[in-house]
Amino acid sequence: MSILVSGVTKIFGEQKAVNNISFSVNKGEILGFLGPNGAGKTTTMKMIAGYLAPSSGEIKVCGKIVDTTLTETKKKIGYLPESNPLYTDMYVREYLGFVAHSHQLTDVRNKIEQVIEKVGLVKEANKKIKQLSKGYKQRVGLAAAILHDPEVLILDEPTSGLDPNQIVEIRNIIKKLGETKTILFSSHIMQEIESVCAKAVILHQGQIVANGDLETLQGKESDNHFVSVTFRNKISETTLREITEAININRMAENKMVFETKNADALKKQLMELSLKWNEEIVSLNSEKQNLESVFRLLTK
Repeated sequence: MSILVSGVTKIFGEQKAVNNISFSVNKGEILGFLGPNGAGKTTTMKMIAGYLAPSSGEIKVCGKIVDTTLTETKKKIGYLPESNPLYTDMYVREYLGFVAHSHQLTDVRNKIEQVIEKVGLVKEANKKIKQLSKGYKQRVGLAAAILHDPEVLILDEPTSGLDPNQIVEIRNIIKKLGETKTILFSSHIMQEIESVCAKAVILHQGQIVANGDLETLQGKESDNHFVSVTFRNKISETTLREITEAININRMAENKMVFETKNADALKKQLMELSLKWNEEIVSLNSEKQNLESVFRLLTK
């Protein structure tokens, strides 16, 4: 495994930002990392990159335990944070030279030219970073992240704020990089994940609510629907066993469940009948055909 996250929790004061999550990314995979704002994606990525220490659990990159005090795993990681901090008064090559020096690289000039060509910065390489458009600034950040030829890339919202043409260009660069590197790729844009990734993890309120192959999450070759129901009060596991129309049940809270079913109408009818039997009020009841967007919406509402 290039990335292995095992039972990781991160607590800030009284807030549990990440709650006992586990997932893995194999060598050569691009894993989509999805979740609404505040779900814990950025915190998780910072822990994998070694900038934050988990409160509990363990993270391994390329077989080595990640530790914020050690540089061994950081050498194997390229990290592009969402904020993409750059020294904007520096020229592009000057900045990349600074990054190369911090990594103690040799043959710096040649490596800078290679990475400039790889991310499509050739025409802008003689400018100061502050003169660049946001799309080209993202390319500079990406160039800095891959300059030391890491095995693992962690990209936090790399296309945020870009126009459609820039998004496609950055997407193509990431796909090309994914041919030789393991990539953890965070985005709010479903089309981004669908076009770039083979697998995805969905995070909600610090917990993993979905993890699997994209084709499975998208529901390809599937007629399944998802039905989301919220009751007024807590519903017990024993009571839920009476719901025979559900294939799978994902409990989101004590009173909220998402059901996977072949027949949404039959399931909704059964839920209404059982709510009368249990004397439990239904607060909301929604259904959607299975695809990545519907899974995301229902699991993170």
